This record gives sequence, structure tokens and C-alpha cells, in this order.
Amino acid sequence: MSKRIVVIGAGFAGMWSALAAARLLDRVGRAEVEIALVAPEPELHVRPRLYEQNPQGMKAPLQEIFEATGVRFIQGLVDHIDVANQEVGIIGPGTVGLTADRWRRNIGYDRLVLAAGSRLYRPQIPGLEEHAFNVDQVADAAKLDAHIHGLARRAEGAGRNTVVIAGAGFTGIETAAEMPARLRGVLGDDAAVKVIMVERNAEVGPDLGAGPRPVITQALTELGVTWKLGSGVAAVDARGVTLDSGERIEADTVIWTAGARASELTAQIPAARDDFGRLHVDSYLRVEGVETVYATGDCAYAATDDEGNYAMMSCQHAMNLGRTAGHNVAADLVGEALLPYSQPRYVTCLDLGPWGAVYTEGWNRQVKMAGAEAKALKTKINTEWIYPPSGDRAAVFALADPRRTVVA
Repeated sequence: MSKRIVVIGAGFAGMWSALAAARLLDRVGRAEVEIALVAPEPELHVRPRLYEQNPQGMKAPLQEIFEATGVRFIQGLVDHIDVANQEVGIIGPGTVGLTADRWRRNIGYDRLVLAAGSRLYRPQIPGLEEHAFNVDQVADAAKLDAHIHGLARRAEGAGRNTVVIAGAGFTGIETAAEMPARLRGVLGDDAAVKVIMVERNAEVGPDLGAGPRPVITQALTELGVTWKLGSGVAAVDARGVTLDSGERIEADTVIWTAGARASELTAQIPAARDDFGRLHVDSYLRVEGVETVYATGDCAYAATDDEGNYAMMSCQHAMNLGRTAGHNVAADLVGEALLPYSQPRYVTCLDLGPWGAVYTEGWNRQVKMAGAEAKALKTKINTEWIYPPSGDRAAVFALADPRRTVVA
């Protein structure tokens, strides 16, 4: 009797889950088990690069890889998970509403991998939805890119030449570091541009720790980026922002980067979640208390080691989480040995725009490399290491081995 594994999501964790599951099933000769991956498009959106220019090009096709490895791709969006009946509800592509080209159906599963990723957290701040841009998804980043290119058609003034970045965390810093050059590319090399980061915490990069902060602040200063600390954004409008402190900043461009939350689908799984909506999982990435569901990537609150560290919402962890979840969900279904997830090595490589980058090792983020040398590493990560594999079936399966170590 045939069985089915359903993987929700084609991001880093979802793609590698499907490929790792296919690898295990191929190794043990269990061709009767179907792997079905559900996502809006058979594409990997390279979200770590969406702060760069031309975000529309930050996609990588997956259909050929899925066909080579026997993964069935279902184009659609999962909007319902029924754990009791082991079914997911899928809305197919097409126009708004259930029309001839937009279908709806349920499919059953024997095991489920929830790899639906995360979305930018958007609090209830007046004007945020209407007036702020972001770099969370390809469409969002493309909208910002079009806006920046349109600034040259606006009347010259301080607001036109000013960008406010709300949030001075990882994404905020990388976005801010790119902005002076992107603005001058549109407004002219001699344009007097301002890029201002706004952070409610007392330090730039509050989650990055003290280790790389001197390098970060040096780079941002030399790039012409400034920051305002200790006060968040209270309101956004078409001409700028008002801070909690009451200060007003005139800016035609406001970019929101403050935080992420796991996919809302995690709320449909009857299990514990952390403050970011991530499901608590055991060492095999099985959702605690739900035997048939595995969570991975940004949907999983997973321990990386025995020292109390947990996976970050990053492709560095998502890739290995995906490989482990995929192996284990298939192994669980066919009676093979499961592998505990472990990723004790942690690194950070933060892009600092034309200045370079900073590379750190360990959870205390000891700086090991900075400037042009670190930038070369970051470029290799962003343009080679995190992209989908290419080549024949055997080569793809070799890369899908959950015992591989990924640094990104």
C-alpha cells in the first residue's frame, strides 16, 4: 500500500526536506512512498539577498531538480492543516475566488513536514502597512526597488534623499549598508543622501552582541549611515516617520525590518510554540506530542547543541534542519534509523555593502575576518553555497545528506 509524505514550503528548509527524504527512500528502495511538496511556485526565493539590487532575479528554479529526484510538485497554497484526519487543504493558483483556474482540494498524508518559513512581523503602527516598504519577500523587495528608481522623478529635497530603516538588527544593517550606493546610483554620485537607522534598543545590532559591533559601526559610519537609538517608530506616513520620542524625520522612503514570525500555519498544530510562533520539536524535529508532523526551518524551535542554543531564523540553520527533517520523516515512515539534529558550529557573515563584511564564529560572535576578505566569503555564500544543487540525481542526493555541514 502506497504512502505519502507532504512537505509544505519550497524555501531552504522545504527544498532540502524533500530532497533528503527522496535520498533516504532511494537508498532503501522504497519507491512506493510518494513525496509531495506544496508551494506557490517551483522556485527557491533567495531571501538572504533581497536587500540587494534587482531582487526580482533572486529566484532559482526547482522543477528540474524535483523531477530528477522523484519529488512531486503541487502548485498551490496550504491554508488548512487537519492533524486529526491527516489532511492538508490546498488552494490552487489562479484568480481571486474559487474559479475554473483556482481550485481547492484536500490531500492526505502519512507524515507531514511543516517548512512554511516565516514572515516579517508587522505590528499595529499607524501608517506602517500603507507607507513602509520591506525586503521580506521578492515582491516586497521589487516594490522597494521600483520606488528607489522612481525617486529621481521626484522634486529634489531632504525627504527624497532620505531613507529611514526601522530596525538595526541583521536585516536592517545589511539593508542600510546597501542604501547609500543604491540611492546615488539613481540620484547621482554627488547627491547628498541620508540613511538613518532607528532602533528602540540601546545598541546597533542588539542581537549580534558586542563582538562585531565596533566593525559594524565603523563600516556604517564610513558609508555615511547614521542611527537613532532608544526610540522606535510610532507612526509612518507618506513623508516620513514620527518616533516614540516625538521626533520627526522627513523621508520619502521608510523600510521596516524589525523581526520575523513563523508561518501562521504553526498555530494549526496542537502543540507548544515559542514567542516567535515556532513549534517545539524533539531532537529528531518531530513536533512534541504530534507523532505524524515534523517542523523545520523557521517553523521549528530546535536545539542546535547541548549548551542551550537554539536554531536561528536563517538559511544557515534552515538548510541543515531541512536535511535532517527530510531524512527523519522518511526514515520514520519506512522503519529506518532516525538521526538527531545537531549543528553546534555557528557562524555569522554580515554584509556591510561596499565597505565589505564581517565574519564571526561561535555564539559569542568572535570576529575572525572583516572588510574585503569577509566580503569575498559573503559573496561566495550568497551566490554559490545557498543556491539549489545542480547536476544528476546522484549528485543531488550526495548534497542532501543530513550529515553535511553548511555555513551560511
